Order: sequence, then C-alpha cells, then structure tokens
Amino acid sequence: SSSSSSSASPSAAASGNGTLTIGTLLPQTGSLAFLGPPEFAGVELAIKDINAGGGVLGKPVTLINGDSGDTSTNVAAQTVDRQISQGVDAIVGAASSSVTLTVIDKVTNAGVTMVSPANTSIKLSDYPDNGLYSRTAPPDTLQGKVLADQALADGKQKVCVLALQDAYGEGLANVFDQVFTAGGGTITETIIYDPKAASFEAEVGKCKATNPDGIVLIGFDESKKILQEMIKQGVGPQQVQLYLVDGNLSNTLAEGLPAGVMNGVKGTTPGAAPSADFKAQLKTINPSLADYSYAAESFDAVNLIALAALAGNNDSGTSISKNIQAVSGSEGGEACTTFQACATALKAGKKINYEGQSGPIDLDANGNPSKAAMGVYVFGPDNKYTLKDTITADVPQPEPSSSS
Repeated sequence: SSSSSSSASPSAAASGNGTLTIGTLLPQTGSLAFLGPPEFAGVELAIKDINAGGGVLGKPVTLINGDSGDTSTNVAAQTVDRQISQGVDAIVGAASSSVTLTVIDKVTNAGVTMVSPANTSIKLSDYPDNGLYSRTAPPDTLQGKVLADQALADGKQKVCVLALQDAYGEGLANVFDQVFTAGGGTITETIIYDPKAASFEAEVGKCKATNPDGIVLIGFDESKKILQEMIKQGVGPQQVQLYLVDGNLSNTLAEGLPAGVMNGVKGTTPGAAPSADFKAQLKTINPSLADYSYAAESFDAVNLIALAALAGNNDSGTSISKNIQAVSGSEGGEACTTFQACATALKAGKKINYEGQSGPIDLDANGNPSKAAMGVYVFGPDNKYTLKDTITADVPQPEPSSSS
C-alpha cells in the first residue's frame, strides 16, 4: 500500500513562503537522550554547510531545535505543536519509532514533511502518511537479518532474546527470530520487558534458565541495568556471547564496570562508518561527542530536504515530499555527495542521486531506503567498540502486515 501515491491532500497544505524552515524532534531528555548529541550535530553541520554555500532558494535555512523526550512524556507533542505554529516546512525526527508514531498524524495532517534519521520500526514502512514521511535509516528487516546472520556465522545455536516492549523492540526481535530460525538456529525464549521496570531480575533469570549460547539484547538506556543483572546472575558477556543493536550500542553502556567486561560483545548499527573527516567536522559543532550513531543519517536527512526544496523550487512540506524520492537517487540521476555539488547539478537542469554520508539511501515509494549500509561492531578489552564489517545490501521487504 504505497503511501506516497495517496491522493488525500493534507488538511492544511502549506505553500512555501520562500524560507526553508526545519525543526528537529530529537532526544534531549528521556531514555534516548544519549543518542541525541550526534543527531543534533549532524543536523547543525548540514545547515551550516548549506548556509555557507548560499542557503536554499537564495535564503539561509532556519533551524528550530526541539526535544522529543520519550513515550513516557508528552514532550514530543508539545514540540510538534510549537514548531507547526512557527511554520516549519519539515521536521527531522523522531529518533524513537514509538515517539514518531505518537505525532506522525499531527505532522502530516499539517502538510509538514517528516524525515527520521533513526526510525527503524517496520510499522512505519507503509504507514498512511499522505506521502509526507520518509527516513534515512533502513527498516529493521535489514538490521534483524544482519544480526541473525552474524549469530549464525558465530556458530550460535540457542539464542535467548530480550527486547523492550514497543514497536522497535518487538519488531526487531520478530525479524531476528525469523531469520535465525530459518538459518537453523533455535530461539530458546523471547522475553518482552517493560523498560521502566524497577528490576530485571526475573527476565534475566528466565533467559538464563534456557541455557543459551547467545543473548540478544534489544533496548535503550535501561540496557545498562539489564547488563549489570546479567553479570550478577553469571550470564554476563564473558559467560555468554552478547549481541547488541543500534538502540544500545554505546561506549557508555559499561561505564563503571570493570575493564574487559564487554570484550567480544558484538552489535549492529545502520549506516556506513563515519569517515575521519566527517567526525572532525562534527566535532567542530560539538567537541564533546562520544558516539556518532545516526549523525550521518541526520546530516543526510537535512541535505535531502534542502535538495528536494531546490528540485521543486518550493520550500513547502508538500513540495519537498514530492521531490525527496527523486533527489535520493531512486530514479537514477547524476551521483553527487555534497549539498553544493548536488545543488549545482540541479541548477544545470540535471537529475541527481544524492549519495549520503550514511550510504546510498535511494528512497522507495514509501520513503524507506531501498539500499543501505549496516555496520557490525565488536567491543575490545577497553569496553569500547570498533567496526568489524560494513554490509551494504538491498533492504528486505517486510512480511505483509496482518490487518490488525
């Protein structure tokens, strides 16, 4: 069900006023706040580059930063209301798929385009969004497959999955289960937990009782508590191979734990490895960055929005979303890797294919990357992770969703 071919016009279709205004809906507070800094830095770096090169449609791009919080608060809805009243044409966010699902109708009904740098839930793959929602992170059909392939390649046969209770956690667990089982592995138990629980003793105990040779932990900031409980119960990373995902792959996960506790832990995160040059540029925006997860996707989201406004010669959300698929390269076009090079090609009347810092992107009719890069990382004795492998592949299409 292609959402972009929907003929329903947004109730308040914006017409461009000549100034491209972008809002951010990214985590400054809540359970994903640790993911915020690289995302904000990516957005701000892109806008700095664009404005240094003359802006969009002859004017500087305006940025309105906003906090998404998490699903336990109403922060996201308040931010979106404020930004819509301030006339944003596009919103970059949210980071959490569940947060996006709470505000996507409000955003798209206002005729505002929404580009998430980090949503991976399959629920958003064909969401009825008037063609106004897209993302630069691939849906979890790819991450789940790459993670399961890694566990199978490691010779794991009996894996226990711990996943937080939300669209992201349950969706990713489901894909991992399917691929791991199809590859000959056994899922000993899939335990869906409440991320706000006071203790994870029972969940970890249940997992331990199945005597797994691998544990997959799909979560956010609460993963720290779960990791400590696993160590306490004797199923820590040095006893049982641990696999992490983008929501918890962080150098801060083992803060305060002994050196070496994370050695050999593996994890996946969408996106190509950030180049040294890109990292250095991000550091000019925020010198204290510790992680770079989704910085590239955030940078690419802004560039795609700006290039789509140029391609349509109109900064409105509706015009941006009509042109974003084309500039992402889904229709071929001349490959270009910077805003300036792409803008120059557009001005010369050429079709373009923006090749991002995060990967090829190539948005499909539903606004999902059809090709994407996935990084596989491994932790060393210093409890810090390094890139082991980058897999660039076509994004597998989700199983048809049951009409629930």
